[in-house]
Amino acid sequence: MKSITIKGQKRESVGKKATKAVRDAGFVPCVIYGGEQPVHFSADERAFKGLVYTPNAHTVVVELEGEKSIDCILQDIQFDPVSDKILHIDFFQLDENKEIIMEVPVKVIGKSPGVMSGGTLRLNQRRLKVKALPKNLPDFVEADITPLEMGNRLYVTKIVADNFKIMHPDNTVVCQVKISRAAMKAAQEAAKAEKSAKGKKK
Repeated sequence: MKSITIKGQKRESVGKKATKAVRDAGFVPCVIYGGEQPVHFSADERAFKGLVYTPNAHTVVVELEGEKSIDCILQDIQFDPVSDKILHIDFFQLDENKEIIMEVPVKVIGKSPGVMSGGTLRLNQRRLKVKALPKNLPDFVEADITPLEMGNRLYVTKIVADNFKIMHPDNTVVCQVKISRAAMKAAQEAAKAEKSAKGKKK
């Protein structure tokens, strides 16, 4: 999985007054959990654009001045309900020997006969939770729609998962080919014409 580097400064004061001062200066207060003890730091709000405002999934390398870099993933993020600015971000430190659960995007591949016949592809799950060692986390999960005829569904059990596990029930529908109104109308007209033709033969 691709990673994004965030450069920040370690925070010693984490009270409300200090946190407000950090935000007023255009920085985002953050904390990293999962290690021996939480690591509090702040970073320029602009540094998070490629991590937060994207459909892609990334691991994060946090580089703090005078400290060893920390590999982690974004765990939780808080936005201001009015301005939509980032208020706080929680990260979780990665351990190369421990599996982690993370959401990754679904990438549709292949050509569906149902879609080519006029059906509409509906993506029920745009992201899926997967479990894997950090080195095996995929950038995305591939959903092959090649076998899908009109009205068919693709379940998570049909997803190829190499070196990772999909954390969803077996009956979870990833995507499906729905019959479009135009295709339904064409099918009804064809059936009507066929019935009419049979009636004339009699």
